[in-house]
Amino acid sequence: MLDRNELFIDGNWAPPSSGEYGDVIEAATEKVLGRSAMAGTADIDAAVAAARAALDGPWGSMSRAERADVLDRFAAAMTARARDTAELVSRENGMPISLAKPTNGYGPAAMLSYYAGLIRAAEDEEVRPGALGGRTVVRSEPVGVVAAITPWNYPQPLAAMKIAPALAAGCTVVLKPAPETALDAFVFADAAQEAGLPAGVLNVVPGGREAGAHLVEHSGVDKVAFTGSTAAGRAIGEVCGRLLRPVTLELGGKSAAIVADDADLDVFAGHLLEVSLVNNGQTCHASTRILAPRSRYGEVVDAVTETVRALRVGDPLDKTTAIGPLVSAAQRDRVLGHIGAGRADGYQITTGGGVPGDLPQGWFVEPTVFVGVDNSASIAQEEIFGPVLTITEYSDIDDAVRIANDSVYGLGGTVWTTDEGRGLELARRIRTGTVGVNHYALELTAPFGGVKASGLGRELGPEGLAPYLAPKSVYFATR
Repeated sequence: MLDRNELFIDGNWAPPSSGEYGDVIEAATEKVLGRSAMAGTADIDAAVAAARAALDGPWGSMSRAERADVLDRFAAAMTARARDTAELVSRENGMPISLAKPTNGYGPAAMLSYYAGLIRAAEDEEVRPGALGGRTVVRSEPVGVVAAITPWNYPQPLAAMKIAPALAAGCTVVLKPAPETALDAFVFADAAQEAGLPAGVLNVVPGGREAGAHLVEHSGVDKVAFTGSTAAGRAIGEVCGRLLRPVTLELGGKSAAIVADDADLDVFAGHLLEVSLVNNGQTCHASTRILAPRSRYGEVVDAVTETVRALRVGDPLDKTTAIGPLVSAAQRDRVLGHIGAGRADGYQITTGGGVPGDLPQGWFVEPTVFVGVDNSASIAQEEIFGPVLTITEYSDIDDAVRIANDSVYGLGGTVWTTDEGRGLELARRIRTGTVGVNHYALELTAPFGGVKASGLGRELGPEGLAPYLAPKSVYFATR
């Protein structure tokens, strides 16, 4: 019943020209959840051509108000499917349903509505007086056809973070979701049809690496928006640089949580799941490096260990589950490999460290805490992307900032202190794209993105709309 045997191209459903299909495996049972059509290069060509035709046709001629109305209908159609979509994603990638409902269920609709409101309140043109007496009309035009390539960890909101601002700007989109979560991507197509999006405005073409590479370098694409690993982002960035093609890259992270000496450890422990182990650790911005002051190191170790040990591991569809399975056998084995490396380096585990004995099926890993970890260790430097935390001691707050910044990544981070002013000052010193003080949560109205190896550009907020608009200046001489 969950099979999706056709691709969504130019407003129609069609079997893949390659004749290729892929199984989507349920993370908690290791059984086939459904089959998805997989796009080949010919399907990518057709999707890009459809997006171009829509850009040059009905979509490109709509006013901002008309596009906003379409986005609101799109949001309503996504909302009507929210609960089923959340359950589907939980089954695909193991995300606990308590998290899947607000993020994968209702998150996309919120983004569509937000960007509909932004474009209603804006104008396509602004008249600016010239410094020498003339004037300039500055227009905001859609950048064109957008290739949106998305991962499996938060498949719905990460796709919506590209689709919503792109459509609001007047662009058209070719969405290539990850094969592991291909099934839920078609929800966007179903909702788009119901909302009355013109044919070709949104095309959904799941596929593997070959399809993704062909889409990135396609001559008909004007911009690439990618979320995924740093290694893949570097490869995409190289192609876009050679082609002089604008690109947004939201990549990996290895964020630090600085626990100040005045921190309320009950508050820290109470938010640990949502800040450091959210989505079973399969979250790029998670604060997985915990930095504890020497004066309270034992307290922090005890608080983290007790909190993590008490987390319920199990069926992601059970609303009491805190930690579900990882997305695939390969991901589970990768995480276990990192745990083995930490052991081999001599670091102590206070809880977890293996596969739960009472869960013989599914790709589960026990939430794990390493203590006494030097920041130079591989488990403190490499993105594990699983439920693994490290605790590192620091001598004073300058040392904590130094350790936090001693990373190739710069995506997220948190600061824990009872003095918000102090928290803000510490946040200013961390070289990263986002920081939370006594919590962490992406805010729809604020920009999200990283520095260093964590990527280029920003998504969300008004800043998330700008990459999909191309400014054009029309100069007028002095009268």
